[in-house]
Amino acid sequence: MAIAASERHRVVIVGGGFGGLYAAKSLGRAPVDVTLIDKRNFHLFQPLLYQVATGAVSPADISSPLRAILARNKNTQVLMDEVLDVDPEQQQVVTKHGSIPYDTLIVATGVSHHYFGNDHWKATAPGLKTVEDALEMRRRIFYAFESAEKETDPERRRAWLTFVIVGAGPTGVELAGAIAELAYATLKEDFRSIDTSETHILLLEGMDRVLPPYPPELSAEAEASLRKLGVEIQTKTLVTNIVDNVVTTQQGDTIRQISARTILWAAGVKASKLGQVLAERTGAELDRVGRVVVAPDLSLPMQPNIFVVGDLANFAHQGGKPLPGVAPVAMQQGEYVARLIQARLKGKTLPSFTYTHIGSLAVIGQNQAVADLGFTKMSGPLAWLVWVFAHIFYLIEFDNKLIVMVQWAWSYFTRNRGARLITGEANLSAFEARLKGDRQEREPPAVKV
Repeated sequence: MAIAASERHRVVIVGGGFGGLYAAKSLGRAPVDVTLIDKRNFHLFQPLLYQVATGAVSPADISSPLRAILARNKNTQVLMDEVLDVDPEQQQVVTKHGSIPYDTLIVATGVSHHYFGNDHWKATAPGLKTVEDALEMRRRIFYAFESAEKETDPERRRAWLTFVIVGAGPTGVELAGAIAELAYATLKEDFRSIDTSETHILLLEGMDRVLPPYPPELSAEAEASLRKLGVEIQTKTLVTNIVDNVVTTQQGDTIRQISARTILWAAGVKASKLGQVLAERTGAELDRVGRVVVAPDLSLPMQPNIFVVGDLANFAHQGGKPLPGVAPVAMQQGEYVARLIQARLKGKTLPSFTYTHIGSLAVIGQNQAVADLGFTKMSGPLAWLVWVFAHIFYLIEFDNKLIVMVQWAWSYFTRNRGARLITGEANLSAFEARLKGDRQEREPPAVKV
């Protein structure tokens, strides 16, 4: 579809994550006017959120102001706002503060946590998608050790020193490894009344292995590394309830109740609400978690000037399965749509989008990681080095790269984590009272994680 170039073309991008940001950067010199809308004024490097949650880095180290990133793009305006609706007939998006017209719309609003119908678990078992999520996790993790130090009852102390992580995908594996390093190395000399080596870290997974999307041999390597760190792993395990700091699980016919004061959720995702809006306004098809099924060029089948990229897109035109929700996919999709817009301005088109796999990486601990680079698979120290350099490379701004490099080098040689701050609500009793008052009196269905 050729775009008439008689007047300045208006591109609206919703979402400043990897997909939206890379689309905006790629359009920096195009003969278009770009408006990037995001609820936040910063881009967040989500792959390192677990390091914020475990005190390795601070939020500012993995965040960059969107205006600063795009300052040189003189054709780009950044708006801190929230998109509530889309009007395809009038070609405009509706925000909290008004309507913004578009000629081409790119939606890249990502995904959030999925509790499989048990949203009341969210207060007890937070997920990890935002800075606030990471700070809440950090508060709970370090508050657990502080509370154990003061606790005199052995049973309650064990509960404070028990960490349950639901879901053994990359986020769950990385969280488990980082907490193990905290408990068994970083904090071992910091307390007087407790022995942090008695910490119990339990990783639950509904499938038959950790890192299910990875090749089986790398899953086996990751599991061996986690067990060596002291992490207990339970696969083929269903979470059936989370209530009163007790996780109920089912493994075959075996029912188990685990008393844990720190429960972290890494089990699933659901699409942002804008996916449902697009379905209602355009007739777009959604998959079971609410992602938008897109055409081979990432557009909506009935709306060729609306594109969906990143985690919100279900792109199943390459290999028959949807592409994974990882940063490289979103980056490449954002850049592709930017090129396609410029081609259409010239009355041309592009071949269908094709994702170039550049690797899947997951870190387990210091000197331990697994990497599937397509042409080769590796684990151990070499995979860990690949993980380090890949993440440094993809951090957006130079100062972030430098700060994170220095902090990682310091942590590597000292095993110290300098961002071990407890912020936010310091009194858990108030938090627990609120949970008790808000808890729904019903028995939820079993969940495969």
